[in-house]
This record gives sequence, C-alpha cells and structure tokens, in this order.
Amino acid sequence: MINRRDFLKLTAAGGGAVLMSSLYTGALAVDSPRVDDFYFVQLSDSHWGFSGPANPDAANTLKKAVAAVNALPMAPEFIVFTGDLTQTTDDPKERRERMAQFRDVVAELKVGPVYFMPGEHDAALDRGAAYKEYFGKTHYRFTHKGVHFLVLDNVSDPGAKIGEEQLVWLKSELAALEQDARIVVFTHRPLFDLEPKWDWATRDGDQAIALLMPYTNVTVFYGHIHQEHHHITGHIAHHAARSLIFPLPVPGSQDRRTPLPWDPAAPGKGLGFREVQSEARQLQYQLQEFPVPQGQS
Repeated sequence: MINRRDFLKLTAAGGGAVLMSSLYTGALAVDSPRVDDFYFVQLSDSHWGFSGPANPDAANTLKKAVAAVNALPMAPEFIVFTGDLTQTTDDPKERRERMAQFRDVVAELKVGPVYFMPGEHDAALDRGAAYKEYFGKTHYRFTHKGVHFLVLDNVSDPGAKIGEEQLVWLKSELAALEQDARIVVFTHRPLFDLEPKWDWATRDGDQAIALLMPYTNVTVFYGHIHQEHHHITGHIAHHAARSLIFPLPVPGSQDRRTPLPWDPAAPGKGLGFREVQSEARQLQYQLQEFPVPQGQS
C-alpha cells in the first residue's frame, strides 16, 4: 500500500504529471477479515477536446495524469474515471473522434483494470450512444476484495435523472448484499442537491439515497463540480474529486459556474490529489489532501 511519505516524496521530486492532475488516490485500509487492504486511483473531468483560456495546456493535462499514475511507487489495483471524459460537441463525428483519442491516451496506463463512466459532456446529447460504443455500459457493479462498487449513470438522461429502470436495478443489486456490506458508489453528478441552478444535483438522487440508507457502510465518490467537497446525508458520506482540466467556483458563490481563471504562475492551482484511508471499526474514510506544488508544470 502506498503511504503518505511516499506521496510526499513523489510530489517533492516533481512527481511527473501529478502536479497537473486531478489525481484522487484512495487507500482502503479496511480492518476486517472480509476485506483486504488495497488502494485505487480516481480521475475525473478530463474534458478531452476542451480548448480555451481556462487551461492553455488542455492538450497535455490528461497525458500528464497518465504519466503520473504510471510513475506511482506502487501501482493501484484499479483506476476509475468518474465522467466527462471528453468535452461536449454537437457534432456526432467529432464526439466519437474525441472518445477515440481519449481512449488512446489512457491506453498508456500501465495498471488495470480501468473502469469508466460517462459525464453529461459524454452522454447527454445522445443518451450515451457514442459512449457505449467506446466504453460499454453506463452503469454496472463490480466487487474488489470484499468491497462492492456500484457505478450509477445520472447523466445519460438529459433531465439529469437516474431514471426508474436504473433505480430498479440498484434496488435489486442492493438486495443481494448484507446491510453491513462495504459499499462504494461512483456517480458523476452529486446525488444530493448541492447547487441545482448550476446543474449540481440529480433530480431523483433522493430516491437512490433512500435505497442506500439502510446500508450502514456506504460512501459516494463523484466528480462534475471540479473541486474538493464533502457532504453527509444521514450516515452516507459524499466526496467530490477535483478536475483534470480547470477548477470551478465554490457552490453558489457567483451567478454562473464559469471556470476559475488560469494562473500561469500557479498552473496547478485548484488541481491535485488526495489519499483516502478507511478504518473498518470506525466505518469511515479519512481523507488527506495534498496541495499541488507551485511553480511547476
């Protein structure tokens, strides 16, 4: 398992692309006979195909993140991308070209497996049709060393909903689990109403939370808002990941959710990575955020 000292050594040495990535690293140190220790990497909101002043280095940040993951002193056991793999476009041909380019870049990852899920930029305009051609299902379940991971799609519906069919699927998947099962949910949008006027909410997210509530050990990781954020609904913790492309403002702090300005003196500002540790006895995750070193690109 990679430890905090190793991470600090990595960043002090420049750490490859860690300096420019939205690298979320989670060390699940679960003290339970049913669960072995492991850690994984979460990357979010790469927006491949974006071009604009919010990130003049947009063509390179994903590549740097891939290099950073490959340079980690201990390989993660899996990687998950939590949506907005590509920047939205009205042109179906261009959409597929961006997805193919994204796929080619992340194919350089030397660890696996790699799990994907769509963001609204990938899926809302065609209900996930192009995404499915390149990455497969938009919602699914997998289990790793005793932890049950549920990937929910709250973006393919242009109304920002999970939808009845998927909620029925979620209910069925949960019914097969013990109430104290270790459950991690990945979504793109937050399941709770963080800032609905900014599209930072899921219209039927409360129904998903209600289905999860009877289970005593549930944690949700999501993207979409391009910044660190932590929230609790009942006993369920929700943690947002930073973006690979640009940071967004604090929820509700301004009228529009425009990207924060690029700072050439601090190109990694608002981007970064974090370590997450879990103690089974406490049934909670402990997050340690690491700032991006300044003056490097």
